[in-house]
Amino acid sequence: MTDINGERRSRTAGGVLVAATVAAGLMAGTFYVFACAVMPALARSDDRVYVDVMRDVNDVIQNPVFLLVFMGALALAGLAGWQSRGLPGSWWIWAGATAYALAFLVTVVGNVPLNDALARPGDPAALRERFEDPWVAWNVVRAALSTAATACLAAGLTTRGRPTGPAPVAPGRPAVYHGAPHGPGH
Repeated sequence: MTDINGERRSRTAGGVLVAATVAAGLMAGTFYVFACAVMPALARSDDRVYVDVMRDVNDVIQNPVFLLVFMGALALAGLAGWQSRGLPGSWWIWAGATAYALAFLVTVVGNVPLNDALARPGDPAALRERFEDPWVAWNVVRAALSTAATACLAAGLTTRGRPTGPAPVAPGRPAVYHGAPHGPGH
């Protein structure tokens, strides 16, 4: 479904990149809020409240809207990288996709197992002791990676339409050199 000059394909690819950037940004914001507000506030709670609230958060966050953005950011960033191959800015897009994939991996390998362990029955003080510090640390890592992903994808957006070679010269106009001066006295 491309027209002769590929404009429709380019617009679709641009839309995928915008969606990937927004989704990665939403995830970065989610992890950032946990790092800056939710977890510091919960740190003031007693063990029972801490464990109960985190269990509730871990339960309600597994909803279609969150999961669509969480998994969608990964899929969209990968698709945007694939669509950008050979285009200006593709390095940024691949870097963003990689950073988000690492954030996704940290969540699956670091945070989710801690959430699962917290859901098991046990003494709230002991559960919290094994959960809080590692979960907070992994959350900071995924917040940083998601933020880096968003920044890289945004950089890919800004460089995507730029030409890679010298600017074309309009007929009848002299070419203007913008490089470094050469030779003595310049």
